[in-house]
Amino acid sequence: MSETVPVYPFAHPAALEPSPEWERLRDECPVSRVRMVSGDEALLLTRYADVRELLADPRFTHSLTAPDAAKVSTADDGGVFSSENSAMTASPDHPRWRRMMNKSFTVKRVTAMRPRIEEIAHQLIDDMLAGGQPGDLQSALGFPLPVFVICELLGVDPGYRDKFSHWSDAMLNLTKYDQDELTTAAAEFQAFMVQHVQDKRSKPGDDLLSELAAVVDSQDGRLSEQELVITAQGLLVAGHETTANMIGKMVSMLLADRPRRWERLLDDRGLINSAVEESLRFDANPGFGLPRYISEDIEVAGCPIAAGTTVVVSMASGNRDERAYPEAGEMLIDRVPNPHLAFGVGPHSCLGQALARTELQVVLAVLLDRLPTLELAVPAGELRRRDGLIVGGLEEVPVRW
Repeated sequence: MSETVPVYPFAHPAALEPSPEWERLRDECPVSRVRMVSGDEALLLTRYADVRELLADPRFTHSLTAPDAAKVSTADDGGVFSSENSAMTASPDHPRWRRMMNKSFTVKRVTAMRPRIEEIAHQLIDDMLAGGQPGDLQSALGFPLPVFVICELLGVDPGYRDKFSHWSDAMLNLTKYDQDELTTAAAEFQAFMVQHVQDKRSKPGDDLLSELAAVVDSQDGRLSEQELVITAQGLLVAGHETTANMIGKMVSMLLADRPRRWERLLDDRGLINSAVEESLRFDANPGFGLPRYISEDIEVAGCPIAAGTTVVVSMASGNRDERAYPEAGEMLIDRVPNPHLAFGVGPHSCLGQALARTELQVVLAVLLDRLPTLELAVPAGELRRRDGLIVGGLEEVPVRW
């Protein structure tokens, strides 16, 4: 392991460019000590094979509230790594919950939503065009589309969009909020969702949450009300913030090298799906990675790791590993196959990946149809990162058309 302890997350030379530390650590020290924002130390994995192996390892647990687990930030309590969320995902009942969610959150359900996602995308682009150019693709399309979609999926009034944005930002930010602010946001979010779940139980609608609420406290105990509340919170945060940021990053990456990427998509719409997958792989601004707690002694890349260690896996660094991908440092929109790590692997892989893929595919197809002359209104190097956000993102994406 390296003798120095760098501060993590690492600095990036530009919003769309990877940290040079990734390549250095992959080559020299694939299991490296890092220091969190909290001051606690953890181990960081940067190679594709190691990241993939550990993501699928049941000893790589969610027990981040264990007494000896490293704190990710100075204000962990109430955030995305809160005790309630960790307890649920670390629970022996997690496979039962996952099976239940897989039955309801199906590809079939997501596919049926595609026409509505297209309708929302067209309306948001109409509004952006009406506002004149240059416009901000992030605020006009990237942020609102996923929250409208997830609100419809969960039967939530989209009028709460600003509140959702604040709550999810608080839960996913490492540096922006102190503990009092985080506690307040978490309590507000919890109270809202408890009431919403109760409303769905008494007056169900045609949405995912109503379907799940119908089996709360059923005879076989498939889903408790607490689990339903935490599930709804997790889906709302993940369905809003992660895809919202990925839309802006994907379009920015495709426009940053416009002659080779955007024009090729204009000529061949059959590349849309592979371009989405390559955008997910190539994303150099994914945020923090996944922190997990090691429940027993293991060995990774020839390095012993003791039980009680907190390990962060960098899926983004793994996705840039030349050992796994030829020309890993190039964005090849026709790359197939593309077994990237953006959604994780194993029993804890992203539950909403089918929805995220559908939203990204729809947004890209609609933009190509509606705005074929779309271009960045500033040099790609001037795009600004959203600092401190666990899932990464851009402050804005100025565009012309």
